[in-house]
Amino acid sequence: MSGDGLVWLGTPAFPEAAREALADTRLRRNLRRATTTIRDKRLAAVGELDDWERLRESGAAIKRRTLRHLGHYLERLEEKVTAAGGVVHWAADAAEANRIVADLVKATGRTEVVKVKSMATQEIGLNEALAAEGITAYETDLAELIVQLGDDRPSHILVPAIHRSRAEIREIFTREMGRRGKDAPADLSDDPRALAEAARLHLREKFLSAKVAVSGANFGVAETGTVCVVESEGNGRMCLTLPETLITVMGIEKVVPDFVDLEVFLQLLPRSSTGERMNPYTSLWTGVTPGDGPQEFHLVLLDNGRTQTLRDTVGRQALSCIRCSACLNVCPVYERTGGHAYGSVYPGPIGAVLTPQLAGVEHAASLPFASTLCGACYDACPVKINIPEVLTHLRAKIVQGRRPGAEALVMKAATAVLSAPGRLSAVQRASFLGGRVIARKGRIGRLPPPLAGWSAARDTPAPPSESFRAWWSRTKESS
Repeated sequence: MSGDGLVWLGTPAFPEAAREALADTRLRRNLRRATTTIRDKRLAAVGELDDWERLRESGAAIKRRTLRHLGHYLERLEEKVTAAGGVVHWAADAAEANRIVADLVKATGRTEVVKVKSMATQEIGLNEALAAEGITAYETDLAELIVQLGDDRPSHILVPAIHRSRAEIREIFTREMGRRGKDAPADLSDDPRALAEAARLHLREKFLSAKVAVSGANFGVAETGTVCVVESEGNGRMCLTLPETLITVMGIEKVVPDFVDLEVFLQLLPRSSTGERMNPYTSLWTGVTPGDGPQEFHLVLLDNGRTQTLRDTVGRQALSCIRCSACLNVCPVYERTGGHAYGSVYPGPIGAVLTPQLAGVEHAASLPFASTLCGACYDACPVKINIPEVLTHLRAKIVQGRRPGAEALVMKAATAVLSAPGRLSAVQRASFLGGRVIARKGRIGRLPPPLAGWSAARDTPAPPSESFRAWWSRTKESS
């Protein structure tokens, strides 16, 4: 854990990690197949709506308004949750959030919790923090279960086990399920239906015995104090309704002003994430209801670098993310390297702009450069986050914070030359002479350092005998 409390940072920088990932042909095959399928489904679902672009603009406008008045809406959310019988806790960073959750679990006298898929709890390393306190957390989302049983790390926002094949999942289930509960069937095949059924049987006893659950939140409605979780399997619904105590960890940027705003995002999110018209399971709850569902509800509002990010008028738009993963599925870099190369809970284009801001650019300086700036992520984003703009903004911050290197000195020299016509003309004449001396058959091959690395894979045409400026002056005078 480093920076303001994001786990995984400190692993190899992106260029090194990506080089290793590119050599894994099975990984690239799994990623290409999965992202292409999701991408095609999304395009079909989005194409059904004539007002898709207006929906995107509405979502972006709601997020902009919320971030401008974030303090007001968070206070309103706290007031409404409290009035409905819930308890609100404020966590400045990962350590404080982990301590709050651990203390709440220990107060119940329990040593096990079931969990709904939550990127916020991954961000703060909650499972590891609970384990240090003698508390075992069981992931119940199918993909998260695969990752947990395989002692692995998620590699995608929507499909955390996207890097695993069906054969690999079967092997993980067969080897590991019995160590944490009900064993996998002896004749388990790699058919998706059989794998899903094995997971159901394994998790059922956890659902029925668990007294405490931990969840994340997709949205929190300030107007009513309602918290929303969307998912595809129904396992989250079991976590949110069966236990006696429910603890929700929610990033402060997940608040929306009014219930009518939720309608916009419940149209944008499923189409952008799974290519569906609506989420199979949308769970909404407000505080506690006697005799129905958890009788104790705690909402932990997590900062962990978000307030600092909010101060950056360009970078703050990353906080508008609704975790749909559409940007990952269209990114040519992610498709070839996968999520682990980003070294963070948040992979892909959104991770390249969000992680450096939450953790500090000094802890993730390579991520803003993990992009071709093609703009596909911006076109796909349902809330119109201009990821290329934030990437270049963060790149500038990183470069400005570095000590001047060879590249900076070259750029300063180029500025001096290009700003004075006389100097430019002199340098051009010198380059023509030098180029003609070292050129062979009209091409310049390998150059000496520091240009050797650039020229090793390139042949540069020899400069012409006369520059355009010289030609212009000569022909203009002669005319």
